[in-house]
Amino acid sequence: MSAPESGGQTWAAAWELLLPAAAAPPRARGRTLQSALREAVRSARLAPGTRLPSSRELAADLGVSRGLVTEAYEQLTAEGYLRADRGSGTWVGGAARAAAPRARDLAPRPGDARVNFLPGSPDLSLFPRSAWAAAQRAVLAELPHHGLGYPDPRGLPRLRTALAELLTRRRGVVADPERVIVCSGVAQAMSLVGQVLHARGERTLGAEDPGSPEHAQQLATAGIATVRLPLDDEGLALAPLRARRELRTVVTTPSHQFPSGLSYAPRRRTELLDWARSVDGLVVEDDYDGDFRYDRAPVGALQGLDPERVAYTGSVSKSLAPGLRLGWLLVPDSLTDDVVARKRMMDLGNPVLDQALLAHFVERGGYDRQLRRCQRAYRERRDALVSALEEHFPGTEVTGIAAGLHVIARVPESYGPQDAFLERAAAAGVAVRPLSDYTSTVPDDGAVRLVIGYAQLAPARIADGLRLLARAT
Repeated sequence: MSAPESGGQTWAAAWELLLPAAAAPPRARGRTLQSALREAVRSARLAPGTRLPSSRELAADLGVSRGLVTEAYEQLTAEGYLRADRGSGTWVGGAARAAAPRARDLAPRPGDARVNFLPGSPDLSLFPRSAWAAAQRAVLAELPHHGLGYPDPRGLPRLRTALAELLTRRRGVVADPERVIVCSGVAQAMSLVGQVLHARGERTLGAEDPGSPEHAQQLATAGIATVRLPLDDEGLALAPLRARRELRTVVTTPSHQFPSGLSYAPRRRTELLDWARSVDGLVVEDDYDGDFRYDRAPVGALQGLDPERVAYTGSVSKSLAPGLRLGWLLVPDSLTDDVVARKRMMDLGNPVLDQALLAHFVERGGYDRQLRRCQRAYRERRDALVSALEEHFPGTEVTGIAAGLHVIARVPESYGPQDAFLERAAAAGVAVRPLSDYTSTVPDDGAVRLVIGYAQLAPARIADGLRLLARAT
């Protein structure tokens, strides 16, 4: 016995609810069938617009009389649960719409802002839809049937090889494909590292101040607390790090520090790795936007200097789209087996089709073309932002402009105090984020310090947003 389909809409989800009708006593069969159908519609297991089988087909499958089914259809049609169209069958009516639950969308949104300068978002309209669709068709045509089985938890060998070549070429990492682990973005990479370190007895890690709040949140899910460590002009300050003798791991963004925009000095990179060797420790490197540098060649990843002391992670969230949930983690040999075991237990590996698609995209040069396209667009927007700040907020100091998708703007104290500035910005419909959201050590000099994201806004929109902000403040 099988549930039929019609017009691509199946009512198989509610089939089991109708089976008791066949087993009910003869006198109760009609009521049982009506009740089962009614409940299937009320619970939305039979969705509005679903076509039901003919009375003859349903009667044959359930082993009941056709008249019993016809009577049930007529009764529920009269009640509004079903509708009968002459010559085209019986359908679930609109009465179920009010009862059908609606799923909420909890995806992060900028609210009701007229202009959104919040950092962290790329321009999703730059996603290469046509090239991605072509790659998807090619992958579906070439992927063997056995390729749809459970994957290697590290990721498809094809993708790990492509990523190793890409990262070696573009970011200067030492990338053995056997140590590349495909993850659901940097968030999962951080969770994996945190879980492995927690299992080895670590309970506290160091993190940059200012720095990403998300790192601390991700590590907290693994039972790891974070200690905030200050920066100086060259990168993470070493004296406070060395003073915390309990620390053996530190999370960093050395190529383009978030959110300050600082690139670690060569000497500081060497000193940080010397510290890691001295404590038999680890540096976790989040290379969150390492490909986007505008005025000079990108600074290579820290991992290339000592791959046995650095766990390196990145993703396509800024270069393609965060919704793809595709990233990578390169780990030292001493961590590889434990991280892979955790990944296997966590989700049995990332979706095969998505991995094969990204591998194809990288292999055929599509990813490099996308990076060049984004870099041109984001450089133009950065320049528009700097110009608009000079025009509408004269005297503003802008730092972190050489790379990434945001800048730090120190707006003169004449526009403050900061709390009042932010209130006026919100009232004008301009979403901005203060530097104080990322650190508790902002200088108390009366200036307004903002972290301004620009990637998601066209140049004209950037100018409009700052003009609107200037009028309000």
